[in-house]
Amino acid sequence: MTKLLFEETTPLGTRVRTTSSYWERIVQFKHPVMHGKEELVRAILRNPMQIRQSRKDRSVHLYYGLDSPYYVCVVVKCFDREGFIATTYRAEAIKEGDLLWHP
Repeated sequence: MTKLLFEETTPLGTRVRTTSSYWERIVQFKHPVMHGKEELVRAILRNPMQIRQSRKDRSVHLYYGLDSPYYVCVVVKCFDREGFIATTYRAEAIKEGDLLWHP
C-alpha cells in the first residue's frame, strides 16, 4: 500500500491528498522546481489566492498561490468532495477558467 504524504481540506470542502510515491514522481520527472515545496502546496490548498475550474476538464480545479515572483498552481482532480493532486508547478500567470472561489 502506498503511504499517504498529506491530506488537506480546501475552502470548497474538498479533501485533497497525495501519496509519497506520487509526490516523488511530480518532483523528479514533471516539475523538479517543486522539490521541497510540500508545505507551500499544503498552504495553498488550505488558503489559496483563488480557485479556478479548468476549461478543458470541469472535474479539474486549479488552486493558486504565490512563491514570489511566481504563482504556484496546484492541479487537483476532483470527484465530489474528494480529490488528488494531479500535478503542481510554477507559473508566470493565472490560467483562464471559471472562478470558483477567492477570499
